[in-house]
Amino acid sequence: MEERKTLQKSLKAHWVWAIALGSSIGWGAFVQPTNWMSTAGPLGVIIGFGIGALLMMLIAVSYGFLIKSFPVSGGEFAYAFISLGRKHAFISGWFLSLGYIGIVALNASAFALMFKYVFPAFIQHFHMYELAGWDVYFTEVIIASVLLAVFAYLNIRGSGLTGSMQFIFCVVMVVGVVAITAFVGISPDTSLANMKPAFNTEVTSFAAIISIVAIAPWAYVGFDNVPQAAEEFNFSSKKAFRLIIFAMIAAFVLYSLMIIATAMAEPWLNLVNEQHLWGTGFALQNLLGTTGIVILVVALSMGIFTGLNGFILSTSRLLFAMSRAKVIPAAFSKLHPKYNTPYVGIIFTAVVAMTAPWFGREVLTWVVDMSSIGVSIAYFYTCYTAFVLFKWSKKDVQDATKEAVAPWKKLISLIGSIISLIFISLLLIPGSPAFLGKESLIALVIWILLGFGFYLFKRKEYNSIPEKKLAYLILGEQSIEKQ
Repeated sequence: MEERKTLQKSLKAHWVWAIALGSSIGWGAFVQPTNWMSTAGPLGVIIGFGIGALLMMLIAVSYGFLIKSFPVSGGEFAYAFISLGRKHAFISGWFLSLGYIGIVALNASAFALMFKYVFPAFIQHFHMYELAGWDVYFTEVIIASVLLAVFAYLNIRGSGLTGSMQFIFCVVMVVGVVAITAFVGISPDTSLANMKPAFNTEVTSFAAIISIVAIAPWAYVGFDNVPQAAEEFNFSSKKAFRLIIFAMIAAFVLYSLMIIATAMAEPWLNLVNEQHLWGTGFALQNLLGTTGIVILVVALSMGIFTGLNGFILSTSRLLFAMSRAKVIPAAFSKLHPKYNTPYVGIIFTAVVAMTAPWFGREVLTWVVDMSSIGVSIAYFYTCYTAFVLFKWSKKDVQDATKEAVAPWKKLISLIGSIISLIFISLLLIPGSPAFLGKESLIALVIWILLGFGFYLFKRKEYNSIPEKKLAYLILGEQSIEKQ
């Protein structure tokens, strides 16, 4: 059996919590409130995110068990292999890699968007072209590219450095959100009346809430960065479930506070109807002046930094695991001679993401919307695998080291599988409040075709690996005979 490359155990528990929280929040909580309220109204958004968090927690039960049993890089790629074999492992890894890279790219673009709002005269130089109604400036491209290069370099330096930075970024972000909400709440010029009507009056309350629930996989996607980093835990993997749950609760609170602060600062219907470039930025600057916009920009920057940091880490670990299993080229499993990090995957992620600003924000949004499908597919594989390994009774157990008699958890993992399929259906069934747009569906078809072509190219080599060897490469000493 050939030597299996492994990563250093350098991630502390509170760093991993910060990876889950920071990756979940990203830029959306600070940039998207007015878009979400235009769909569901303030209360509709908060209820929708609350239901979404509860549904994600059900799915997290499966993640907690599998991280504890199989603390290896690759996460859902490894889980799909355990229950359904190598072909499904490839499908899971293929969709996830696109979803992760898309989120990295969108976070970098969001940083440039923030500059466009705060320093419009600086950004609007070197106009190149318009794409899908979005003006593309070379200055934006440079800002996003430099940011990606910086975080790629920091990630190459090791997860110890990026983990500690992630925690600091998260603390600053949380303090910023609390400060914004407090300043808005105590201002004599604000009122809870600004949050009326509580729901979007153009649709039913149920439809408004469901439209937000449908984006829960995207809103909370960062929690599944935890299994990608599991091989680098320097603590017991049994803690992973609690860290994920605490991160989800914190993410829901931060999302809700930003909705409340935005809607109280300015009547939300006015913000939606006036179609500001950045509704939250306009509302807080109008109410709190320079202080408000400075705090918001700092909090948004921290959200972007945590999203970039978390998803560059998880993308490179996913590519590392797939390369270690010989699904993709061997270069992705090369480790840096000094820092022992999968540097090729880190550089690849940053370089691919650097192409995004050239296509304009709207085009990139189509790709990210489409990648919600990939995330939901990964959720399904995880829950289904946990369902296979959880047993109703002792007589069903074949491997007591990896399987567990847990009828309630088996039921929850079944519910998680169904929830994942519902998320996929909401995105793909015409007429659904969350149905993907035509452009996103085209992007999805293109990615599926690319994946099919790549699999045909690698199929012979990949399928020639003996089952026991492939299990060792993916799972290491945690190998298990698949059901």
